Amino acid sequence: MEIIHSDHAPAALGPYSQAVRTGGLVFCSGQLGIDPATGKLAGDTVEAQAEQAARNVEAVLIAAGLSLEDVVKTTCFLADIADFAAFNAVYAKYFVSKPARSCFAVKALPSGGLCEIEVVAAVPLED
Repeated sequence: MEIIHSDHAPAALGPYSQAVRTGGLVFCSGQLGIDPATGKLAGDTVEAQAEQAARNVEAVLIAAGLSLEDVVKTTCFLADIADFAAFNAVYAKYFVSKPARSCFAVKALPSGGLCEIEVVAAVPLED
């Protein structure tokens, strides 16, 4: 197992890694819309936070030598299901390869976040 870390994404808020590579897969912990430069949420709208969350996921994947195109599964958490359409509009700009996805509302997210994105990416097979 290899621990993946990016200084271009927020540090973990608890005792876990940003991502772990094992068996040809990279499992990325959920990313909130926290700006790594400030340590604060990137705005008070789901759109602003979703943009930052997607950029944070991308930063972790880059640290693993991967990209958003390598994502095979996402799990998305919303603090309010009424934000589903707005979240989808941002999500579609980043996850153009249309990986498998689950998306649901939860009672609350850490730091008062409005959304969180967690991904599993596949390490491409070498020819």
